[in-house]
Amino acid sequence: MRTLTQVDTLALWESGRTLHPIDQGLLAVKTAFPETRDESVADWPLGRRNRALAELHCACFGPRLSGWTTCRECGEKLEFNVDGHALIATGAAPAAEAVAIGGRTFRLPTSRDLARIAEAADEVDAARSLLDLCLVAGDAAAWSEEEIEAAGERMAAADPLAEVRLDFKCPACGAAFEESLELASFLWSELEGRAKRLLLDVHLLARAYGWSEAEVLALSPVRRKFYLEMVEA
Repeated sequence: MRTLTQVDTLALWESGRTLHPIDQGLLAVKTAFPETRDESVADWPLGRRNRALAELHCACFGPRLSGWTTCRECGEKLEFNVDGHALIATGAAPAAEAVAIGGRTFRLPTSRDLARIAEAADEVDAARSLLDLCLVAGDAAAWSEEEIEAAGERMAAADPLAEVRLDFKCPACGAAFEESLELASFLWSELEGRAKRLLLDVHLLARAYGWSEAEVLALSPVRRKFYLEMVEA
């Protein structure tokens, strides 16, 4: 993996800003991990992709993933903090290649599968479609909710970083609930925020001193900070 430079960040954001979040995550992995350029990252198990995204976040933004959500019952704003190093450790063991459930064999879900079920009517329909996509041996059938739940639990155990679930308990109303942390979307929001701050720096210093974008980005963070302080004084 290589740490993204400021130029890399701007180029990545510009090329991926109109893509679907799934594709933005894949583009980030391909950019930061040059050794994957001949691989189909879209066909990696989700845990492997998420581990790469966590590694990239730690390298570029530090190990702390901080954000907020709102309580489903009362709308209270709730903060969360996730340890990126702990996520990387969770995904360190290779995921199982296949999972056997009730006489059927399934491969693990991938980003490509998520893209195919993105337009599902609801969570149950999405889960059924995902099982159909991942079935590699055995008879397809009309999945009951119990079978869907059992299959989900087995797949989660086989690839524990495929989905990051956060537990919340609202201090205002006491409601307890879970939410999924989408690492691709989370990382992209951080990349987008950094890219827009860089562009603002370029705009202010180019207007004040006539410097090019390349000249502004070539400044060390300390020197750029002092120039910006003088411009804004």
